[in-house]
Amino acid sequence: MLETLLQDYAPLLPEIFLTVAALLLLMYGVFSGDKPTETAGWLGIAALLATGALVVTQEFGTAQLFDGAVIVDPFARFMKILILIGSALTLILSFDYLRDAGILKFEFAVLVLLSTLGMMLMTSSNNLISLYLSLELQSLAAYVLAAFRRDSVLSSEAGLKYFVLGALSSGLLLYGCSLIYGFTGTTSFAGIVSALQGTERSLGMIFGLVFILTALAFKLSAVPFHMWTPDVYQGAPTPVTAFFASAPKIAAVALLIRTVQDAFPGVTADWQQIVIAISVASMTLGSFAAIGQRNFKRLMAYSSIGHVGYALVGLAPATPEGITGVLVYMAIYLAMTLGTFACILAMKREGVLVEDISALAGLSRTKPMMAFILAMLLFSLAGIPPLAGFFAKFYVFLAAIQAGYYWLAVVGVVTSVVGAFYYLAIIKIMYFDEPAAAFEPMPAKLMVVLALSGIFTLFYFIAPGPLVAAAEIAARSLF
Repeated sequence: MLETLLQDYAPLLPEIFLTVAALLLLMYGVFSGDKPTETAGWLGIAALLATGALVVTQEFGTAQLFDGAVIVDPFARFMKILILIGSALTLILSFDYLRDAGILKFEFAVLVLLSTLGMMLMTSSNNLISLYLSLELQSLAAYVLAAFRRDSVLSSEAGLKYFVLGALSSGLLLYGCSLIYGFTGTTSFAGIVSALQGTERSLGMIFGLVFILTALAFKLSAVPFHMWTPDVYQGAPTPVTAFFASAPKIAAVALLIRTVQDAFPGVTADWQQIVIAISVASMTLGSFAAIGQRNFKRLMAYSSIGHVGYALVGLAPATPEGITGVLVYMAIYLAMTLGTFACILAMKREGVLVEDISALAGLSRTKPMMAFILAMLLFSLAGIPPLAGFFAKFYVFLAAIQAGYYWLAVVGVVTSVVGAFYYLAIIKIMYFDEPAAAFEPMPAKLMVVLALSGIFTLFYFIAPGPLVAAAEIAARSLF
């Protein structure tokens, strides 16, 4: 009996393991008392790494469970690996911040694990019901994380804003799902595809698709559904902001790709228009709105909005090459973002974190190595060759050009040039302004994340093949 169950549910073994690990970690925290200790965090990291090992060692191929509601294929496995890496590195970034803020509690690691579980299920959702349930599992933990620092008004405000607007997006998603179910008679992605074949698309079905894409665009923080992003990024604890900018963003992109490719290939022309409009708006606003920002976390919020727009350029053509570009883009974006947030967490004077960009003045003379790696990360975010960020944009723009979307690639290049202004402005402050007071020594954990990010960003061009090959296999499994 047990052997049969293990065989039947083997494709979901990573998720099952992570669920058990999160529950055991919760029990450990409850019975060990409320002592501030890093043990729970390290156990959470170990659980995420073990889950990643289970994903990597899974049998190659595609499997479906629960009448097709959950699908495990190369695309899901690729995105799960990125999500697990992002979550594990976020926990590493969080230790020193949480200890200094007096909120080093086991609940943080438990919430990250539960949110990660929801994200992993998002990548495997093959049904409107599993889509909604996995998205809510991820979001409920994220709402608590945003307000984790209860002694901070900004953190409480960030959590409340995220919750209220998240509830609105969930309502839109449910309404869209109900419309799709009403006009197709099924919630299964395969059933929706069958229902749309050989019939004229109805207005109600198009409205349902619009509502679903609206809700997913909110989770992506894409324009015009980005209104929560700057305030939540600025108000949430900095490790939580790093988390929001990395793993959940990758999961939302995966869910969007899965939904439009697996459920709505018959109405590609309709969702392409929406994706292109969101992409152009996100690239434009992300480039121009960040110019006037003085808070580093707020600037990164607008930067993330812009990068979502660039990633969606690859989705617009609806080709395997385009999806490959999106997957590579998100992998590179993950490295650049976590490295940048490691630097933000290292901006500390007299035990207090400073977030103003002007605090970086003269960093090249007080912390030359930190200044160099941060400069490389910012150059990469701007898309300067031969850094990894250049190749990320190259892949998605090339896919758009191959599909005939020349103007979309031109818009992407122009907004990249505009966006480079605020990245270069930070580099100018670090290298040409008079030095401000030196920051405290960077903790070893932040140095590890920064080093990994910097090495990947600087030397990606030497061996891009393995990542691109894995992304190609993942993308083609959707077609």
